[in-house]
Parts: sequence; C-alpha cells; structure tokens
Amino acid sequence: MKRRRFLRTTGTGIVLTGGVAGCLGGPPGTGDSGGSDGSGSGDESGEMNLGIISGPGGFGDKAYNDMALKGLNRAVEEFGGSVNQVQGSGGEYESLQSQLAEASTDYDLIVCVGFYQADALKKNASNYPDQKWMLINQGLFKENGDHFPNVAGYVWANHEMSYLAGVAAGTATSRELSHDDNSNDPSTKTVGFVGGVDSALIRAFERAYLKGVERVDSEVEVKVGYAGSFQDPSAGKEVALSQYDEGADIVYHAAAGTGPGIFQAAQERDRFAIGVDADQSKSLPKYSDVIVGSAVKYLDVGTYTVSKAIRNDSWSDVSGRHVLGIEQDAVAFVPGVDVGPKLPSAVEENLESARQGIVDGDITVPCTAAGCQ
Repeated sequence: MKRRRFLRTTGTGIVLTGGVAGCLGGPPGTGDSGGSDGSGSGDESGEMNLGIISGPGGFGDKAYNDMALKGLNRAVEEFGGSVNQVQGSGGEYESLQSQLAEASTDYDLIVCVGFYQADALKKNASNYPDQKWMLINQGLFKENGDHFPNVAGYVWANHEMSYLAGVAAGTATSRELSHDDNSNDPSTKTVGFVGGVDSALIRAFERAYLKGVERVDSEVEVKVGYAGSFQDPSAGKEVALSQYDEGADIVYHAAAGTGPGIFQAAQERDRFAIGVDADQSKSLPKYSDVIVGSAVKYLDVGTYTVSKAIRNDSWSDVSGRHVLGIEQDAVAFVPGVDVGPKLPSAVEENLESARQGIVDGDITVPCTAAGCQ
C-alpha cells in the first residue's frame, strides 16, 4: 500500500524549483541507479525507490559516501528499483531532505550520510513521520530522549578502527618496510595523522589513533594536522608533506575527499599512508603502491540491511540507534593489496592482540563512536 506522506507544519508547502527539482523530483531512475526502474515497494511492481543525500566529500570520494551508496545499489540489484543520489552541502541539508520527502517519487528510504545532517533531520523526521530515514554516524533522539520511530541511526565505531590503524602504524614505523621506491626510516619512529575538519567526530579518529600507536611503542612520535576541509586534496597534501618532511613514515587520514592529497604526498616523498572508510588500495588503485592498509567500516552492509528490512516489512529491527564495531565485524584494519604482503609479521600479531583486547574489554579505546569533545 502506498504511504500517505504529509507535512506536519502549517503555511506554504515546499516548491521544487529549477535544477533541484530535476534532481530530486523526477521519475524513478533519473538518479544514478543500481537496478531497473521501479515505483516503490508499495507499488504493484514491488520494486524499491531509494534516495541518498551525500555528506561532505560527495559521491566519488572512494570512501564514506561511495560505501553508503554501494549498499543501496546492492539492494536494488537484488530487489529491483532505483537509487536517486543527491550531492549534499552544509547549508542545504534541511531543504534537500524535505524536497526528497515531498517529491513525486514515493521513497521507501532516504539515507542521510553523516552527522552533519542530524540537526536538519530532527526537523524533517518530525515533519514527515510517514517517511523512513536512515542517518549514518549518529542516532537521532527527541527532546524527551526517545528515538524517532521513523529513523534508523547507524553508528560505526570509528574510534575502534582508528585504534587499529594506530597499532599498525606504530608497529611498522620502527621496522624495515619497503615497496618499489617507498621505504620507512626505522630510526625516526614517527607517524602522522591528517584530519579533514576539526570536529568531535574526527577528534575521535585522532585520539584513538594516538592511543593505538602508544600501545605498541610509547616512543613513537605522532604529528597531527587538519586540512580544514573534506573536499580539498591540495590542502591535505600540504599538511601531509609537512609531516613527511618532519620524519613521518606513515600518515593516516580521516579526511574523506581530501584523502587523495595525503596519498599524493606519500608518493612524492616515497613514504606510506593509511586509508579510511573503504579499502582505498582498491578504490584508489593508482595510490596502492603507498597504502599500507585502510581502516574500514562496512557502511554498505548497513545501508543494505536497512533497505532489506523495509523490503521484508521488519522496520522495527533497524529503527533506533545501533552501534557497530569490531565485535560485530563492522570495522577492521585491512592491509593494502600491494604493500600489505610486505608488512612485518609483528603488524598482524599486534593487530590481532588489539582486536581481541577490545572485544574482551581489556582495552579501553578513547572517545566513543559518536566522537570526542
């Protein structure tokens, strides 16, 4: 049965105008699709209509946003339908969300990528109670503490995977490592971290990484810098170059679309780097010669799971806040396809010890999945 969509406010309704209307309000299949056209799981066709609004970095980041999209594409490949992907930006999240909810297409699910969309979604989840939403990297709660029943808030344990990245970097920097023309200088015992925008969430990446390094070798120095953007590879490159020039062997980034700049710097200085969110030695193969490994979170499994729950009419299984970490096999450190086989055996030994320690509760990773104040 087709859902009845309504806006729980008074006054003038939302008008789709110009290019935005073409992007959001067109017929199924006008956005990038992972399957055939359809008209929603509530229609006779039984196919799914899914919408997704990117976070900072946008689609094509080969990381965070692309991983979320991958799960939706998997769903429509399996069940039929289409995915409408919308590039988001900070000042437009509220209007983009509401325009999707008001569009002629009846979306089975609208995915909002990133905690940056949370404030906007608090309004729209109330305004459109019949619309099902997914918020990535933050739960969504009402003033009374109850979760929004129409929102699935999925949070991946960024701090846990970053801790593992620190273990890998801290172990490798003090040992011989070479691939092609790239090599470590074990005598310096220095690594780096480059964040995108300094925020509570990215500080969790940073601080957990530092603790992971410290776990394996307290003498390793960690250089820390922020590019100030999730969409500026040149800014990331400059920060990373300064860290390599100060002795860093390996630099880990949490910078979304800024990340390729870190890999470019590693290639120019014949050093190494660690990717984030996806296995970037595969998603960005031209940098695979410098990518030691990546701290990954399986966002695609989450977006697919929520889509499938809607398909199976089991929304109650996915609504509310869900935190997924090492214990759920939702985050991991994955060695790079080229450099990974060259890593000293101590790296995997220390990683396994850290993984087990986190699961058993013997290791307390700083910060939380939601971030660090």
